[in-house]
Amino acid sequence: MKFYNKIKWILGITMIFVLVITTNLIDRNNFIRVKESVVNIYEDRLVANHLIYNISESIYDKKVSLLDNDTVFYLKNLKANNEKIQKDIESFEQTKLTIKEAEIFDELKNNLKKLKILEEKYVLQNFTEDQKLLKLLNEINDNLDDLSKIQLDEGSRQMDISKQAIQTVELFTQLEIYFLIGLAILIQIIILYNPKPKEKSNNPTK
Repeated sequence: MKFYNKIKWILGITMIFVLVITTNLIDRNNFIRVKESVVNIYEDRLVANHLIYNISESIYDKKVSLLDNDTVFYLKNLKANNEKIQKDIESFEQTKLTIKEAEIFDELKNNLKKLKILEEKYVLQNFTEDQKLLKLLNEINDNLDDLSKIQLDEGSRQMDISKQAIQTVELFTQLEIYFLIGLAILIQIIILYNPKPKEKSNNPTK
């Protein structure tokens, strides 16, 4: 094989190699974005929303018992109820929080600490002075509502990221097809191109 032909083959193979590597890296990056988005939606949004729902249920039980003056709840179920809330709070801390979400979550934890103190006083004072307790329960509900809204907003944002990544993959897939066609034509031209050697002149030198 002549040196010129070797150069043509090396050039053609190199172009194919570069194309494969480049498109693979682009596709890999976009698939990682989709994967991270889906994982985030499940682990940091759906799970978080489930935990918020659990805490809301526990707070609702407290509020109903308070309004009904159900002293049995506070005497028998208070400890178990608070332990359940604490467990959900600890699980929520393991999720990925946005800056705004972290602020509201800190406020929620502080309100829950205040709630524990007020509930202990409420029991010790023979179930009187329940207005402060009721007001604090409403504030906690507001914290939980705000956190729940954030889960919806962040879930929607992650879905948009996933859609954009998928659209990018589809776009590059189409471009890859056109580029491959163009590259195949170019390689054929490079390989098949065989410049004619210059003909030597037969005329005698004067």
